[in-house]
Amino acid sequence: MKHLVLALGLLLALPAFAVQPDEILDDPALEARARDISQGLRCLVCRNENIDDSNADLARDLRLLVRERLVAGDSNEEVVDYIVDRYGEYVLLKPTLRGANLILWIAGPAMLLLALGIGGVYIRSRRRSTEPAASPLSASERARLKQITGE
Repeated sequence: MKHLVLALGLLLALPAFAVQPDEILDDPALEARARDISQGLRCLVCRNENIDDSNADLARDLRLLVRERLVAGDSNEEVVDYIVDRYGEYVLLKPTLRGANLILWIAGPAMLLLALGIGGVYIRSRRRSTEPAASPLSASERARLKQITGE
C-alpha cells in the first residue's frame, strides 16, 4: 500500500520535475521572475500546458530562453515581447485583447446576442400572425363528406 501511495504521489508531482536542476538560476529573485513568466507561456507541443509543466524539448528551450533574457537584464515585459515576436501570440496562455484577438473575443458574445435578437423577432412575428379563419363547408362539400364517411 505504501508503494502505491508513493507511486501516485510521484505521478502527481511529475509536472514539478519539468524544470530541470541545470535550468534553475542561482539568483532566487530572477528564478522567481522566470517562473512567473513561464506560467503565462504555452508549450507549443503540449498546447494547453505552460512551459514549466511540460517535459517537451521545445518547452525546455523556451524556459532556457526566458532565463537567458532575464540574466541579460530584460524586464518581464521585454522577455514576453521577445518570445511573442519569435513564436507568435499563440505562445501566450492568455492572449491580448487587441487587434485580431479583439475580434475573436467579441465574436462569440456578439453572435449570441444576434441569435437571441433574430429568435425574438421570429417568435414575436409568429405570435402576431393569426391563422386564417376556417370557412364553413359549402353544401356540396357537406354532401361529399357525408358520402365519404357513409352517413
